[in-house]
Amino acid sequence: MRSFSSNEFLFLLGAMRWTVVLSLIAFALGGLVGGTIALLRVSSLGPVRLLAGGYIQLFQGTPLLMQLFLVYYGLGLFGLRLDAWTAVVIAYAAYAGAFLGEIWRGCIQAIPRTQWEASASLALSYPQQLRYVILPQALRIAIPPTVGFLVQLVKATAVASIIGFVELTRAGQLMSNATFQPTIVYPTVAALYFTLCWPLSLWAQQLERRFRVGAAIGRTK
Repeated sequence: MRSFSSNEFLFLLGAMRWTVVLSLIAFALGGLVGGTIALLRVSSLGPVRLLAGGYIQLFQGTPLLMQLFLVYYGLGLFGLRLDAWTAVVIAYAAYAGAFLGEIWRGCIQAIPRTQWEASASLALSYPQQLRYVILPQALRIAIPPTVGFLVQLVKATAVASIIGFVELTRAGQLMSNATFQPTIVYPTVAALYFTLCWPLSLWAQQLERRFRVGAAIGRTK
């Protein structure tokens, strides 16, 4: 039986790297999907809004574990066999896209209607209104909840261990099985997750306070 030593700890640190990489890739691809979904949700076309809303309801209303299984195992029924890495990227990007799309949709719709009317009075087209007037203001509102979701995404990567993707949680399982010291391994894994998520949580809180102060100053002018 192996004991938990510096080598095992370094193995966990190496696996934490893949947790970070998966989180960043899923966040980046999910951001592309979410941006598209957010714009479709505020479209003037009813069927387009309905389609985007259905996408959000589908991915927010079903467990991430089920989505991961459907991508990893379900696509094999159609002759498309994916490796664990590709499957988790697709599943997490789709999952992140649904949540980011809804977050950003709310931020866009939080902009007062007077801003839309003012930009329309300048003879700006709808895309120009979004680009030059609405989205810059919505971006400021969106930063705190977006960073907050990134924290949730980092923790959600633990689900990827179900299909054998070796990230931090999976590495902890392997080390626990090898050392038979779960009371040491899993607190160490939890501490590593904490070192990833705590700074992001503090950053999200700081950004939220800054936005509130900025909004209050803006209202007093």
